[in-house]
Parts: sequence; C-alpha cells; structure tokens
Amino acid sequence: MDGKTKERHVHAVFESIAPQYDKMNDLLSFRRHKAWRKFTMKKMNVQPGQSALDLCCGTCDWTLALCRASGDGRIVGLDFSQNMLDIGADKIRKAGLADRIELVRGNAMDLPFADNSFDYATIGFGLRNVPDLVKVLREMKRVVKPGGQVVCLELSKPEWQPFKSVYYFYFERLLPLIGKLVAKRYEQYKWLPDSLKEFPDMNRLADIFREIGLERVQAYPLTGGIAALHIGIKGTKG
Repeated sequence: MDGKTKERHVHAVFESIAPQYDKMNDLLSFRRHKAWRKFTMKKMNVQPGQSALDLCCGTCDWTLALCRASGDGRIVGLDFSQNMLDIGADKIRKAGLADRIELVRGNAMDLPFADNSFDYATIGFGLRNVPDLVKVLREMKRVVKPGGQVVCLELSKPEWQPFKSVYYFYFERLLPLIGKLVAKRYEQYKWLPDSLKEFPDMNRLADIFREIGLERVQAYPLTGGIAALHIGIKGTKG
C-alpha cells in the first residue's frame, strides 16, 4: 500500500485496538516488552532535568518511564491516535504526573517542534508502522540537541535457526488468532506480522541511522533478535 493508504490503515488499527492494547502487549510478548524497555532506559541513562520526546507514544508506558527518570525535565508524548492518547492520559493522571507530561496529537513525519529542542527522541514499536521511516528518523534527529540521542525500540527479525522458524510460526499464524480470541480483532493483529515483512533487519536499520548522519550508532538484539534497540547520537554539527 502507498504511504497515505498505510497511514489511514494504521490509524484505524490503533484506534480500534486501543482498549485492549496493554493487555495484548503483555500477552503477545510474554511481558518481554517491559524488560526490553528497562534495558533501553539503562542504556539511555536519562539524567534529572533532561528532556525527551516520545513518538508513537501509544498508551504512554515509555513516556511515564522517561518522566520518572528525568525528574522535572520536559517530557512530551506524541501519537496520531486519539484513543491511544486518551488511555495514556488516564494513566498519567493516575500516576500523578499530569503536570509534568505534555501529550500532543500529531504526525511523526512532521513534528511540531523546533530544531534542537530535546535531549532524547524515542520511538517504541512504531517505526515499522510509519509510511516513511527515514523521514521519521530525520525528524527525530532534527529535534534533538547536538549530542542528543535518537532511540528506537522495535520488533526485529531473528536469524538463528531453529528459533527463527518457531518464532515466525507463532508470529504469523498464532498471534492473529490470539488477537481474534482475546481482543475480538483478527485483521488488526494480522497487521502486526504484515508490518514487519518489509521492515529492515537490525543491521540494515543501523546502517540507515548512519546514513542520515547519526554517530556512534549502537544496535542491540533482544530476546534472540525478535526485538532490537538502536541508539544514535546527533553530532555537534547537526
């Protein structure tokens, strides 16, 4: 599908699955997404007072983690799904952090922020869903300060056999059926494996980070390569 069609389709998917999103994340990843995010936060080493923009923030789990790490730093979560943002906003209120986190409905490919605004720009499990991932990464690089980090935590493609075969059987065959049984959504959860097919593998994504000018790029495979963390630094020359 072309960019606009993909954007409309992804928006419809996430508006639809928002009420079940957190429960399904726990179920489908066997709660590993929590460990992946904890590992990511350790590598980022966010300091009190630092600022962060969390793209495709969804229901705001990572946004909240960034806020707790940064203390009084500026934290912004951005997503194009209002239903997801509403659930995230409720979590933020319950955590007593509504005065410290700003939520924005917006497009990750056209960020409404000035150059050099944040110490970190993060995107968790959203890069494979955008129409143009290079454009999103360039926007992330634009809005971080020199020396700031562009951080992507995303599903990836395991290479080791026989784990690879078992994983793809689960991911392509069983996962949509679980979505149908638990969340009453089959097509929406079929999108998850479909969205990964044309997404670059871990090494190619690291190359893209370098191609757009990010420096000291690091890539970490997680849980046998079913997910990956990428971190790149914006140089002093932008």
